[in-house]
Amino acid sequence: MARRPRPKLVSLTDAAAARIREIMSEKEVGFLRVGVTNGGCAGMEYVMDYVETPEMLDEIVEDNGVKIVVDAKAVLFLLGSVVDYETTLLHEKFTFTNPNQTDACGCGESVTIIPAAAE
Repeated sequence: MARRPRPKLVSLTDAAAARIREIMSEKEVGFLRVGVTNGGCAGMEYVMDYVETPEMLDEIVEDNGVKIVVDAKAVLFLLGSVVDYETTLLHEKFTFTNPNQTDACGCGESVTIIPAAAE
């Protein structure tokens, strides 16, 4: 029996990939690592950090010509997410469109995320 295709863990928009490429060309580190942490008034916050090498169980995602690392503990929280990079008159920031996110706080710093069901 053929296995069904594995769903894409995280996707990067063209803008996000371009910004990550730009950042990584300026830094002397291996990867940008994406994850979530407990915090904020809605319960969780998205986090991004630089790492030299992925942890043993981390997932390496390649999209739009860029490789990022997804924290192993965040996989079920980020499954199906799209990372974008947004520029307005007031800010420049990475944004997450996450099908597992159920709520966000008023200030936009924290979110409520329900883990994707493991199938």
